[in-house]
Amino acid sequence: MKKILATIPVSSVLLLPFVSSAQIADSSNGGGFEDLLINLMQFINDVLIPFIIGIGFLFFVWGMFLYFIMGGADDEKKVKGRSLMIHAVIGFVVIIIFFGVINLLTSSTGLEGESIQNIPSVIVP
Repeated sequence: MKKILATIPVSSVLLLPFVSSAQIADSSNGGGFEDLLINLMQFINDVLIPFIIGIGFLFFVWGMFLYFIMGGADDEKKVKGRSLMIHAVIGFVVIIIFFGVINLLTSSTGLEGESIQNIPSVIVP
């Protein structure tokens, strides 16, 4: 987990030139960068988040199976099933928050299926 958190600042610094070069991509709209962001947001909203929610649901059901059926007489399996269900619920909350942040970004930046208007442009002679 610490390695993942350490790579976030590094990756954002490495991606900074691409983001800044998108300013001069096309003077009429966002150009290829806009298309990339729209496709990325649509993929996250339409494919990735439902897939992760489905996986979380399977973990929750498996935890219920361990707690109620397999853990009838075995306290160790009950503890394992209960922790699996708790982790699945925490995962649901994190996924729903991530989904909300993605929708907030798409609505606040105007990438919800419409083209971006009034983008600052650089006049190239």
